[in-house]
Amino acid sequence: MSESERKDSPEQAQFRSQCQAWLANNHPGKPPVTIPQGALELSDPDAMQWLQQWQKAAYDAGMIGCDYPVEVGGGGKEGHQGIANQEMQRAKTPYLPNIIGMGMAAPTIFFHAQEDVKAELLPKLLSGEHIWCQGFSEPGAGSDLANQQTFAEKDGDNWIINGHKVWTSLAHFADWMILLCRTDKSDKYNGLSYFVVPIKSALGKGVKVQPLIKMTGQTGFNEVLFENLVIPDRYRLDAVGAGWKVAMTTLAHERGAGPLVTPASGGMATEGETGVSVSSVGSLIDLARSHQRLGKTAADDPVLRDEIIKLMIRRESIQQNNRRSAVAELTDHPMRIPLQSKLVSTEFNQDLAEVAYRVEGAASTLNRNDPNAPAGGQWPLAYMNSFGVTIAAGANEVQRNILGERVLGLPKSK
Repeated sequence: MSESERKDSPEQAQFRSQCQAWLANNHPGKPPVTIPQGALELSDPDAMQWLQQWQKAAYDAGMIGCDYPVEVGGGGKEGHQGIANQEMQRAKTPYLPNIIGMGMAAPTIFFHAQEDVKAELLPKLLSGEHIWCQGFSEPGAGSDLANQQTFAEKDGDNWIINGHKVWTSLAHFADWMILLCRTDKSDKYNGLSYFVVPIKSALGKGVKVQPLIKMTGQTGFNEVLFENLVIPDRYRLDAVGAGWKVAMTTLAHERGAGPLVTPASGGMATEGETGVSVSSVGSLIDLARSHQRLGKTAADDPVLRDEIIKLMIRRESIQQNNRRSAVAELTDHPMRIPLQSKLVSTEFNQDLAEVAYRVEGAASTLNRNDPNAPAGGQWPLAYMNSFGVTIAAGANEVQRNILGERVLGLPKSK
């Protein structure tokens, strides 16, 4: 019995057993189509459809949205989502495609939308029937998020939106977008308002989505242009001018520091197109033991062995630090571990892939479609994709400033 299971209440233990039984009989198995390493790289409609079917099945089984009230499409079982997450990860299920919807849009809607809007949007968001994207970044508003220039102008009971969003993951599939706009040009922070916008139904009628090709050759990112898009005022979240406050709710959950638990990505999230895992030190060790260089394996190189041992130590420290977060007596600040988790985990995964890159040596230049590429070419792909994750949710440099100022109480950086 795991430590988590020992701490379960009788109700939680029963729920865990239900999850285990359902997963044993309903695991979707190997994907019939090629899926990328993570949801944000999805570009094939068939892959998206297969993953949406998986999310819908897990939702219908009560394993997604557990902590949300029944009235808005949730399970009404507060404190149970973490259990479902543990069991999905243990069962190595596929990742859930509506990652932005569940991790950012759902909690923001729950805490800031009108009751009828919650009831309208959350059930199909949690089930994965409606895919969501995030309209924050602009060509001139990246780390300086408050420099929004996409403008929403009030027109009776409606708003008219004009502007340009960029780096918009999953916009090419999205039915809806969470959108931060400027509604007052005279006040940088209090002049922002927050909306939910139906973009798929407005394609060609005020919304244009254009893909951006990454250095991996994959899409996933997009730019979204708004030209006189009309939406009703009921899709505004919170008060006019409260957009910055609402955005902080979004970002807190994106960084893992919000009160609502996001459904797990599953255990296959980084296995990618060939089924090769690129998510653990164990898989890196397997690569080092199997990859030949100058008549020896890469594992025979003492410098590389030292690098791998350092990664093992870091992995263990991350795991133990996460365990510490559940012990109140060991938690000196409620935001320390949630906020630092994004920082240390994304840099760990980047460094993990970078060492694998060096293990492969010259062979790391082979395309993933080349049959001679080690591990199906998944490690170099993971390394290139890792840079997007260290930038997302506020670049890691910004995250360090947040930890310094809000957790350690250091003076604000200039």
